[in-house]
Amino acid sequence: MALSVREYRARIKSTESMKKITRAMELIAASRIIKAQQRAQAAAPYARELTRAVSAVATFSNVDHALTVEPEDPKKAAVLIVTSDRGLAGAYSSSVLKEAERLVEKLKGEGKAVDLYTSGRKGEAYFKFRQRAVVRSWTGFSDQPTYDVAAEIGATLIETFLAEEGDGGVDEVHVVYTRFRSMLSQEPTAVRLLPLEVVEGTEAPEKDDLLPLYEFEPSPSDVLDSLLPRYVQSRIFFALLQAAASELAARQKAMKAATDNADELIKKYKRIANQARQAGITQEISEIVGGVNALADAQAGSE
Repeated sequence: MALSVREYRARIKSTESMKKITRAMELIAASRIIKAQQRAQAAAPYARELTRAVSAVATFSNVDHALTVEPEDPKKAAVLIVTSDRGLAGAYSSSVLKEAERLVEKLKGEGKAVDLYTSGRKGEAYFKFRQRAVVRSWTGFSDQPTYDVAAEIGATLIETFLAEEGDGGVDEVHVVYTRFRSMLSQEPTAVRLLPLEVVEGTEAPEKDDLLPLYEFEPSPSDVLDSLLPRYVQSRIFFALLQAAASELAARQKAMKAATDNADELIKKYKRIANQARQAGITQEISEIVGGVNALADAQAGSE
């Protein structure tokens, strides 16, 4: 029985050590998520104004650009999946991977081949374990993305989109990431990135409304050539920032749950250890009393 008590004490000690780790990770995620939210909020005005600029050019220039023209018969699509580099974030990566699988099945159901691109080691490992080809992966920045990385990803996807079919080109580009709603809610989201769907400014004006007069310098096509890649990169960067905030929120929630579970486990082990110790003490007392009684009976018999 004493051995059992020692075992429970060892489990209590190891659980307390684990609790310290999960508590520390919870505090780290809580401190980082504020900065991640601020970065996402700071990037929103730029993305919004760039969207308005692209909308204005696309609406009033009447120029067909390669990034905005809908293909007549799309046969191939590229899907960028944004996951985390590290684990211990609950169902964060698995949720976005499930959303990606649903999108892939939908695209295949429409008769389109799918090329996979991943951001984050979890997505890369997921498809590597299942022996599914990934065209390209980007890792090492999931919780602190930079615009340079977003620019590199955007340039790669645009190059793939503009390439000919025989050179590995695709007709559509989709992005699957986790949208940050609040500390308690993160929503896996799939959006089509290319060809661009510019919806702002497409409503018909009222009869008495005056349309703005736009002048393009040097030309509408040159302006679109400059704006559209930046627009794609800004959307990817915004998606990475949203995913980073979602990852940290999910990690904080998971580590808090792990810390609470460790508290409950420690209480359980302490209760069982106390019961085992009391049972051992009772057994020892019973053995002592039994030995004393046996010795007394032996002495009484000898007399």
